[in-house]
Amino acid sequence: MQQVAIIGAGELGGATAHLLARRDIARSIVLIDERDRVAAGKALDIAQAAPVEGFATQLSAYGDLSAAAGADVIVVAERVQGGEWAGEDAFALVKRLCVSAPTAIVVLAGATARETIDRSVREGKITSRRLIGSAPEALAAAARALTALALNGSPRDVALSVLGAPPAHAVVAWEDATVGGFALTRMLDEPTRRRLTAQIQALWPPGPHALAAAAVKTTAAIDGQSRQLVTAFVAPATPGAGTRTAAVPIRLGRAGVLELVMPELSAVERIAFDNAMRL
Repeated sequence: MQQVAIIGAGELGGATAHLLARRDIARSIVLIDERDRVAAGKALDIAQAAPVEGFATQLSAYGDLSAAAGADVIVVAERVQGGEWAGEDAFALVKRLCVSAPTAIVVLAGATARETIDRSVREGKITSRRLIGSAPEALAAAARALTALALNGSPRDVALSVLGAPPAHAVVAWEDATVGGFALTRMLDEPTRRRLTAQIQALWPPGPHALAAAAVKTTAAIDGQSRQLVTAFVAPATPGAGTRTAAVPIRLGRAGVLELVMPELSAVERIAFDNAMRL
């Protein structure tokens, strides 16, 4: 990948830039914020760590959104002053980015991305495969960690999906979950699964470093460095009156969303997911 642009040089944007640089996912990273001196300072700090951490990614900083025009992936983080974009500001930002960088994949890293994606696809007529909200991957990672803790095991052995509209309507796909290849429903009883579901819902919204890790995993999957599925907010390809943006597992590539990979859901889980799609 040639270039990743990160919009916003706050804590989330800085953490995302550092993690991306350490993985050498892109040849260059552009950190963009109205507070261009803060963005430049963070870019310089990360660049100075290159000899120690062993990465070759080039970093630069700008104060104007036009610097994102040549990026392959644009990660929308949060401003140094003003925090995460939301509402009308977020909608206007996404429209501007998609016009100035018509081939870029836009990854919204913040926890409030669901409404922005839904409106951008419905009203802004932006192609749904180019607009991704990566925050649910942070929740899915936390769910795997909590489940592993309950089993006294490792999160690497847990295969578990979280769907829907967190926090209240996050649906944990217990029916299709596995641990080391064994059905998780055989290893955790129903009361334990309900307790874990409540704990997982309470973890929303994730913190900035968890959100940064999710954005980096999403970017790596777009670049092809990772073939892992990513749980993300995506809008339906053909939005209708009864369907809304929701968190689902997806397969990514250079063209954006390639495939939705839905897990098997129990009858109760299916109803909960369908309700989340209508919120």
